[in-house]
Amino acid sequence: MFADDEARVLRRWAADDRQVDDWVRRRAVGEPLEHIVGRVEFGGLDLYVGPGVFVPRRRSLLLAEVVVEQVVTDQITDRDSVVVEACCGVAPIGAVVRDRALRTPVMLADVEGRALAFARRNVPGADVYEGELLAALPPRVRGRVAVIAAVPPYVPDSQARLLPAEATDHEPRRALFGGSDGLDTVRLLLEQSLDYLVRGDDLVRGGVVALEMHRSQAATAQEVAASHGYRTRIVLGDDGQTVVLLASVV
Repeated sequence: MFADDEARVLRRWAADDRQVDDWVRRRAVGEPLEHIVGRVEFGGLDLYVGPGVFVPRRRSLLLAEVVVEQVVTDQITDRDSVVVEACCGVAPIGAVVRDRALRTPVMLADVEGRALAFARRNVPGADVYEGELLAALPPRVRGRVAVIAAVPPYVPDSQARLLPAEATDHEPRRALFGGSDGLDTVRLLLEQSLDYLVRGDDLVRGGVVALEMHRSQAATAQEVAASHGYRTRIVLGDDGQTVVLLASVV
């Protein structure tokens, strides 16, 4: 963001000039703007965030739009199935889905309890579960999930030095880094999702996994998905770097 844009954000949320001055000092030493004001704008929504949690990036709007499209196409609001945001953090994808399709059942899962406190505020009424990936979900939803969406940690460990200090100093490491090639969590989600997704038939399309990643990782992720029997396609974002892997059960 540019200085003028940040100043507008600070003044929007500050109670008075004294608080603005305090917030400017915090920003000057590198604290993320969103952590300071406790909000982040995402898809036209003002989501709650705070210190120590991962801040949703604008690039993830691609994933949100893709998931909303899947919800509308599959008429999930009229079916006995749910949308799950795994690795949800403060639940930006779930919040957009709930905003665009009010009747859609949404479940949120993350290992970070601090982030889930914000997720509950951002998606009121959603079922929220704390635990490792899809193992956090209750057994009753096995075979009932229409869409599993996630912004998994996908930065390769070796690229830590390329990230800004705002991320590495103020956000959970486990929300950023995904192993040697960045795809460790992607692999786990693709494997685990098979037990939870709706199976297709002549009347109902099978469930879908929608995962954000970098364009350079797409080919490997598609190979992993295909090895589990998924059909795949890639949606490329306008930034030319962000992609969403769509993996559908056959």
